[in-house]
Amino acid sequence: MYRIGIDLGGTNIALGIADENKKILHKASEPTNLPRSAESLADAIADLVMGELGKAGISEEEVEAAGIGIPGTVNPVTGVVEYANNFGFVNVPLKDLLQERLPFPLHAANDAKAAAWGEYLAGAGAGCSSMLMITLGTGVGGAMIVNGSCLEGYNYAAGEIGHMVIRQGGKLCTCGRRGCLEAYASASALTEQAREAAEKNPDSLLWQKAGKDPDSINGRLFMDCVKAGDETARKVFDEYLSFLAEGTANLINILQPERVCIGGGLSGAGEALLAPLRKRVSPMLYSRDSERNAQIVAAVLGNDAGIIGAAFWQATD
Repeated sequence: MYRIGIDLGGTNIALGIADENKKILHKASEPTNLPRSAESLADAIADLVMGELGKAGISEEEVEAAGIGIPGTVNPVTGVVEYANNFGFVNVPLKDLLQERLPFPLHAANDAKAAAWGEYLAGAGAGCSSMLMITLGTGVGGAMIVNGSCLEGYNYAAGEIGHMVIRQGGKLCTCGRRGCLEAYASASALTEQAREAAEKNPDSLLWQKAGKDPDSINGRLFMDCVKAGDETARKVFDEYLSFLAEGTANLINILQPERVCIGGGLSGAGEALLAPLRKRVSPMLYSRDSERNAQIVAAVLGNDAGIIGAAFWQATD
């Protein structure tokens, strides 16, 4: 039997078909094409699922279940997306809309929680008693797993760490507040910071590698410039690390997890990101003199974490 995991993002819809050993056998993706209605989105997801099953040569009878990780506050019981600011969704029954279009059982979860669950089951969090996941992507997502269960919160909204304020009165966030971690430490925020700095420094390697086109700057190009020693890129990176470290230290001080997994596209930078982050976080910890402190590591499943976590949501076998 197989399971299907769907990772719904603001940019792409990613899908994977996994076997019972949590190995992804077939993957596909397509643009999310926001803005669009929930009905249109459900149509697109269902078409993608059924189309890829056909390509993989798997019948619908061989699918045990499917799961979808959705950005925003998701009621895992009803599957209602109570709030997803980047999608413009308020109380949208996305699970029901999808279940009407798919012939096998479906469950829904917050996308960051799904990614954390994937890492906990089959990635960098395997074997941990407690794990905090920080996902750096279009936004900043998070989830906390304690004793084999993902913390949901009374209203299922636990884990929206991106909307923790780190700069009072700071930049306007998509959630409506100012100074949120997401507005400063997401991959999108870093790209924006890099583009602004490049335009102001036309002699920089960052500007030259971008072909004097700020829109061509992405995370990979930026990190290449950081590694090459470009002063402009390094200044941006240093400031970005200060934002990320502030949020990470706050979360460790509150939750004291055994392990912190950094996921999302930026985690691909590996030790170029993690080593200076650890150095900044360490002196900010209340427990800095303790013999045991949280390990900060890179998530190892990459984009597959959300797929595996959605496919096997809250399954421990």
